[in-house]
Amino acid sequence: MTATTLDPKTALVVVDLQKGIVGLPTAPHPAADAVANSATLADAFRAKGLPVVLVRVTGGAPGRNEGPAQSGQPAADWADIVPELGPREGDIVVTKCTWGAFHGTDLDLQLRRRGVTQVVVTGIATSIGVESTARSAHEYGYHVTVATDAVADMDADTHRNSVEKIFPRLGETDTTAAIVKLLG
Repeated sequence: MTATTLDPKTALVVVDLQKGIVGLPTAPHPAADAVANSATLADAFRAKGLPVVLVRVTGGAPGRNEGPAQSGQPAADWADIVPELGPREGDIVVTKCTWGAFHGTDLDLQLRRRGVTQVVVTGIATSIGVESTARSAHEYGYHVTVATDAVADMDADTHRNSVEKIFPRLGETDTTAAIVKLLG
């Protein structure tokens, strides 16, 4: 891990910390840790007047896959952001229907309008929504930092692969405490 830096216009992007996802079993640490650390970051970003983006998923991309078929209707509050995070006044809420927060949404436009040059990404699942969002942010030219103690996955091996192999190639990784300290 190299020393993380934050641009003056950095946004926090919190991926899929919603009622229907945070109740799933996660590894290598519980979803509650990702929620608590993301909430700590959100409070710090808000205190500095920096953008907080809360991303939620309400569907899936079309196409076949080999995963298990989804059955039944999700609960009515499945896509609601967890109360620990908000949304609070001034937050940006992005609704997506694919893994990543950029595809098919106005996230890039929202960030560019605010002069954002860097994103700190948190959420669940590390190897799915978080990684897809971090990859797209990198491809859009943003500096990317992933708060490694504010992400969790349904599988410890895929989490570890993203944190150890993928994220260092897309940008920087650090802890919630270190990022909060950088915010001052």
